[in-house]
Amino acid sequence: MEKGQFIIQPVMDWLSLPAVAALPLMIGMLTGIYGGIAAMVVLPLTTEQMTLVAIFLLMAHNLIQEGVIQGKSGINPAKATVFRLICATLTVMVVAAFLDINPSAPAGPAAAQVIRQPFSLMLWKWAVASSKLCLKIFFIIMTILITLEVFKRIGWIEHVVRLCRPVLKGLGLSEKTGILWMTAALFGLAYGAAVIVEEANAGHLGKEELEALHLSIGINHSLIEDPALFLALGLSAFWLWIPRLITAVIAVRLLSFCHLLLRKGLPAEQ
Repeated sequence: MEKGQFIIQPVMDWLSLPAVAALPLMIGMLTGIYGGIAAMVVLPLTTEQMTLVAIFLLMAHNLIQEGVIQGKSGINPAKATVFRLICATLTVMVVAAFLDINPSAPAGPAAAQVIRQPFSLMLWKWAVASSKLCLKIFFIIMTILITLEVFKRIGWIEHVVRLCRPVLKGLGLSEKTGILWMTAALFGLAYGAAVIVEEANAGHLGKEELEALHLSIGINHSLIEDPALFLALGLSAFWLWIPRLITAVIAVRLLSFCHLLLRKGLPAEQ
């Protein structure tokens, strides 16, 4: 354990977090928000430390599954994952400067107590929760697909996109990405996977538009459900929504600037 902490702590110092915080970060990156929270609440972390963990996980969770989804809908999955990890790390480093990080004052919700349960009961609860999740995903996807098809038939797509135009402009995205952005913002990458893949593969968007979209929604998706999970732990709504929104805007603007330089051709002396 001490050897592991010796290796992990220098890395975690960049994030202003103790070595034990690596556990929820790793679990969240490999699985999702739920797994990260389950690991986080049993650790002696301060409210500020939990806030930093929450910000990181909101931007970089479920990387394998969501990377595959992004890979099937217009962007290299490795590039998408690296983007998210870099943005999450930089955002946490910046936010940490505004928080009073005090490692000597562990805190946490009452839910942080470990409750021992029979294995059979835990297995049954897992099966029930998984079944509910599968049904939830199925109905969400079917509802979105049916709604989109109805909107297409009656010609409402253009009106919906027009309403989103100011938001998309502020995010630095093309208005043609409106439906995909809304799907990711409301339902996340995993729940909205079928819609995102289908619409992205329809050929209506260019490579740069898709790349900008995926960078934005990779950082800033599931704007309702995921932050709400952390609100239940008593964390500040401001830190759960605003930092990753700002990061998404900055990241897309920088990407657009890089594309502009590549198109014009950067002079050798620069």
